[in-house]
Amino acid sequence: MKRALLRKSVNLNKTIKGCLRQEAKAQRDLYDYFSAMMLGVCSRYIHDRLEAEGVLVKGFMKVFQHLGQFEGKGELGAWIRRIMVNESLTYLRRNQKLYLETDVESLGNEEADLTAASYLEEEDLLQMIQRLPCGYRAVFNLYVIEGYSHAEIAELLQISAGTSKSQLSRARALLRKEILESEAILKQQRI
Repeated sequence: MKRALLRKSVNLNKTIKGCLRQEAKAQRDLYDYFSAMMLGVCSRYIHDRLEAEGVLVKGFMKVFQHLGQFEGKGELGAWIRRIMVNESLTYLRRNQKLYLETDVESLGNEEADLTAASYLEEEDLLQMIQRLPCGYRAVFNLYVIEGYSHAEIAELLQISAGTSKSQLSRARALLRKEILESEAILKQQRI
């Protein structure tokens, strides 16, 4: 309840100006306003909650350091999100050996049929995404959830666009398999 009230009462322009003056209260208000949402972003990339929280804190340190570079073009939340995604990817590269298979085989351009996913709860689907191998999960999140293009993903992860496409295709195939298995289990339970 307190967080919901805080989200409504924060004047972002005033808070940004306070952050630029390095006022602790303004920094806390900005953190409180965006932290839950941004923790969700970090958690999509990093399994361990404590590690995701650590990345969140490092990300906010960068937000406060570079807030003067925010030009007001677009939403502040989108700018902060990009910082959190970059921090999460940096963490993965340093600590989890972000394994990305090279584009050795042609997987085609087929789209995964995830219609069975509509029968799953959101939490179940998020858990399935969390179980993807690190590289697959990173590309899947960047492409499907964050909306990056394969060229942008290639640049962020220092891979080829083809590798990004194959990682996405493999991630979708694994998700499709797990969704279909879940659907079969649900059907068995109904019988």
